[in-house]
Amino acid sequence: MLGIIGGTSLLFSTLPELEKREVATPFGTAEVLRGDHLVMLMRHQRGLPPHRINHRANLAALAIEGVTDIVAFGSSGSLKPKIAPGSLLIPTDYISITDIPSIHDHAIEHVRPELSEHLVKRLGEVVPSARYGGVYVQTRGPRIETVAEVRALAWIADVVGMTVASEATLARELGMQFAALCTIENYANGLGDEVLTYDHIVAVSRDHRHRNEEIVSSIITEMG
Repeated sequence: MLGIIGGTSLLFSTLPELEKREVATPFGTAEVLRGDHLVMLMRHQRGLPPHRINHRANLAALAIEGVTDIVAFGSSGSLKPKIAPGSLLIPTDYISITDIPSIHDHAIEHVRPELSEHLVKRLGEVVPSARYGGVYVQTRGPRIETVAEVRALAWIADVVGMTVASEATLARELGMQFAALCTIENYANGLGDEVLTYDHIVAVSRDHRHRNEEIVSSIITEMG
């Protein structure tokens, strides 16, 4: 079963009409939207900022609902001048410079974290307008990165965000395949002329709402 995780980039998009459910997990309750062959989860439900999202409950809820394959939308900043705001990128690897949650609180389990090669390639076929390949780096949030941090991160990654690495790792622990589509909302701090604010990121999301709706529809049709 297909699961789609939505974030800031889907705030203004018209999404499928699905049944709202509260799913109890060992890590807390999570709200999902359920259809016959689809489960959606909006990670910023109830206005939660990135550092307060209960990723363990969210990913556990998707697993409980029977999800096997996840496509996550990740609102991201570009670390490279060649990756322009408004574009799309499908990462093939990720880095985190902050803590990653785990479901393994009471046992030593070493899980090899990775994005699903098969699912990533399939997503590339479904969204051919996206740049294929690159590294996503996760920072904690909710603050944006300093100019010095951006310069350092640009040596090791292509885009920066605050959620996808946590979700990808937990999906792997729970036996689900995971791929991400990064919507590039802005140049990272210091790369562009604009002063970055949350309002700026939200405005870009609003401008691309119809494109994102079409992408969601294509993913459901082709990957569901």
